[in-house]
Amino acid sequence: MNKARKKITEIQQKRAMRVRKRTRGTAQAPRMCVVKSNCHISVQVIDDVKGVTIASTSTMSKEVGKKRSKESGKILGEIIGKKLNSLGIERIVFDRGPFKYHGILHELAEAARAQGIRF
Repeated sequence: MNKARKKITEIQQKRAMRVRKRTRGTAQAPRMCVVKSNCHISVQVIDDVKGVTIASTSTMSKEVGKKRSKESGKILGEIIGKKLNSLGIERIVFDRGPFKYHGILHELAEAARAQGIRF
């Protein structure tokens, strides 16, 4: 691994630890964890007390059918917002992990807020 990539990895690990040390999900306010890979986006809503995934979706599902983009992030936010509304969950804790809050994550979060989810 070259020096530049090693530096980026260290920065991402520090950011992930900084974000995750404060985020814990409960039954009333579960944690929405977003994972981005080079090709896809995955969203899970997790109750950390029970250790259970409440709802999940990704760009690999038939509902979305698109690869990683701002548009697919917006679609994922709408889908996960509707799933949470059907389960009666209005409030979540947003776990962005090592990713900065802009672009795809911003679109996803705004689409979930448009569905009535608070965080």
